[in-house]
Amino acid sequence: MSTRAPVKDTPIAAVVAPRRHVLDLDDFTPEEIISLLEMTDGMREVMDRDIKKVPTLRGKVVMTLFYEASTRTRVSFEQAGKMLSADVINISASGSSAEKGESLIDTALTLQAMHADLIIIRHSHSGAPYLLAQHLERTGIINAGDGRHAHPTQALLDLYTMQRHMGSLKGAKVAIVGDVLHSRVARSDMWGLAAMGANVVLCGPPTLLPPEMLHGDGPGGRWPSNVTVDTNADRAITDADVVMTLRLQQERQSSGLLPSLREYSKRWQVNEERLKRAKPGVLVMHPGPMNEGVEISTSVAHGAASLIEEQVTNGVAIRMALLYWLLTGPQGEAVTA
Repeated sequence: MSTRAPVKDTPIAAVVAPRRHVLDLDDFTPEEIISLLEMTDGMREVMDRDIKKVPTLRGKVVMTLFYEASTRTRVSFEQAGKMLSADVINISASGSSAEKGESLIDTALTLQAMHADLIIIRHSHSGAPYLLAQHLERTGIINAGDGRHAHPTQALLDLYTMQRHMGSLKGAKVAIVGDVLHSRVARSDMWGLAAMGANVVLCGPPTLLPPEMLHGDGPGGRWPSNVTVDTNADRAITDADVVMTLRLQQERQSSGLLPSLREYSKRWQVNEERLKRAKPGVLVMHPGPMNEGVEISTSVAHGAASLIEEQVTNGVAIRMALLYWLLTGPQGEAVTA
């Protein structure tokens, strides 16, 4: 459980956002991350109230623009905005002008012309949020997942979940096991954890690890120096404080990247036997959705060490904090927690 004292009747002062967009965590300072995590404590308290509503973002317009299917991320952003009294409008590619050939930039410019304060975008193409950030002069962008590149808000909720239970991430060993190559979550988690002083081990089959990491070309700015790679799951999990499993996209088997799901489960599944190698009190996490019985056993997914459901709850709180951080300036209202 968190080592920090709970926020009760103290206001969270408005924070001057030093940025308009959140595209990934590779350019976040530790101070920015700490500020957001501390702010999230107050948002958790708002969520625990009988009436889960504060007027902080009244009059602000938040638009979600999702070109990929999503449950957790989209619903949590919508819930976060509504709890803060923002007007939230959800837009899907299906049924929009995108089906008529409208470009992504034109769609975003249209939303900006409608006075959207913030656009939250998920797109199958890596770099799509960056493209919009370059073309929009007044509207902020939050990356809710772009291709296999980044998913910064998932990483922030992961950091918050870990810190609530560990107090500090400095020096902690976090093993991320699974399809790292295609995981935008792993990439953003890697940068966030490194900024907070954790040691990260990325583990999976050689065919599902980024080649530049696997072949040891050296960080050179491509990834943090406190991130290592190991293809042996038993070794990667040994003495880990946190074990995070990644969803195995089963289409990878048909594309020749895996010999079989059975072989994958035998060598890389996070199960009770393998988890015994981790530190006592190890935390188990998964960004969801899960393939139980493949990358993680059912007993571990729903066991005492699992924080998977808590991650979902914290996802709403961290996105509340992020909306507040970006949309209130120095004159922003305080959130009374």
